[in-house]
Amino acid sequence: MHRLVGKIALITGAARGIGAGIARAFAAEGARVWVTDIEGGAAAALAEELGNGVRSARLDVGDEEEWRLVIDALIADEGRLDILVNNAGITGFEDSEAQHDPEHVTLEEWHRVHRVNLDGTFLGCKHGIRAMRPARKGAIVNISSRSGLVGIPGAAAYASSKAAIRNHSKTVALWCAQQRLAIRCNSVHPAAILTPIWDAMIGSGPDSAARKAAFVKDTPLRRFGTVEEVASLVVFLASDEA
Repeated sequence: MHRLVGKIALITGAARGIGAGIARAFAAEGARVWVTDIEGGAAAALAEELGNGVRSARLDVGDEEEWRLVIDALIADEGRLDILVNNAGITGFEDSEAQHDPEHVTLEEWHRVHRVNLDGTFLGCKHGIRAMRPARKGAIVNISSRSGLVGIPGAAAYASSKAAIRNHSKTVALWCAQQRLAIRCNSVHPAAILTPIWDAMIGSGPDSAARKAAFVKDTPLRRFGTVEEVASLVVFLASDEA
């Protein structure tokens, strides 16, 4: 199927994991994709691999000036933005062994996770609406998590940020409707998917299978989805079928 032919799409955190899966699915569906990530080299490598006009840009989603620069560059090159996927996110364990349970997480770590996950989504929606307003239509898809619905004992900041993404998506949708803009905003809440984002928390060594089993045992709503399932849902929400 080619449900996104002619659509201009920007995906954050798209160099690996769920973001890369969404980028691949969008390209296969005919979209002109902008792969963005704080790791600009990895984003460029994926864009080159996908070909077919896929572009890349470095984007720190917590930095509003970088959002302005990337969106302005996209509009200058493409003329419009049809789809925005706010996928970039961190657990907080990527480069830190600090505890993240509600009793021991530090305010600094709390803010660091929210800067990427929540501030990044807020800024994406803000500048996404700006880019879509001239055409008065578009689709915004925010990647939340089942952790934002039920919580997770050892990742308080992550769970809180994902819960806030769910609520902010509703606010954005209501605002756009109030403004009489045909801009949809949906949030997606995947179950735990063992992409590289969890390696720092679970480990990837010889005992990784045992660590993963222990992680699943301590995880509410224990169904694990796949990157492909999430990407398929995002394609639908971004398409005119939604």
